[in-house]
Amino acid sequence: MTDEEESPAQATVRQTLDRLRGRLIVSCQAYPGEAMSGSGTMVLMAQAVVVGGAAGVRLQGIADIRAGAAALDVPIIGLLKQGQDEVFITPTLGAALAVAEAGADIVAIDGTRRRRPDGLSLAETVAGLRSASGALIMADCGSLDDALAAEQAGVDILGTTLAGYTGERPTTPGPDLELVALLAAECELPVIAEGRIRSPADAAAAIAAGAWSVCVGTAITHPSTITSGFVQALDERSSPG
Repeated sequence: MTDEEESPAQATVRQTLDRLRGRLIVSCQAYPGEAMSGSGTMVLMAQAVVVGGAAGVRLQGIADIRAGAAALDVPIIGLLKQGQDEVFITPTLGAALAVAEAGADIVAIDGTRRRRPDGLSLAETVAGLRSASGALIMADCGSLDDALAAEQAGVDILGTTLAGYTGERPTTPGPDLELVALLAAECELPVIAEGRIRSPADAAAAIAAGAWSVCVGTAITHPSTITSGFVQALDERSSPG
């Protein structure tokens, strides 16, 4: 193989990323105990957003990832939320392996520099997943330092998912566009903008800031939150004074 030729693994990474470039990913997740949690509802939601043009979906939980892999023809970013610790997004190597085995094309893991529940470093987690799976790895980061460390650890994609939630950066009202721009400028890997993207204008601004693609969740797939915004607007309109 010459230097210009791609290995099969490199080709898979490139092809998956090409499908997402400049496009929308939709996170289809329900919180435990909500009406839309379980029973395949989120997979139906995922099918609906794909019809609307989503180029990829983000699914939480082994059952939804497995069902999504069988039903959808777009890249699936899979994750598994576990525990009550600060690090809870696919927090261990075992969780990452389970997400990959369920059929995720991209495994999203906590990409911060915080201590992980199984005691492994991020680099050890990435190496363990690489040895057992061909899935791409996305690091959900909270800062530029997180992203630089994740890049060094060998992930494929950087996300701004945890911006404003780890204490390193303020929680911005909308997406942390400053962080998106920092990662795009300082890192080599593609950046998926995620977190508090509440409108098409926010999504377009994230791409303008340098994002490879944009992931939107609550603003599209969480009916109770969307409804409460309308209710609040009407309540304020009808309040005396």
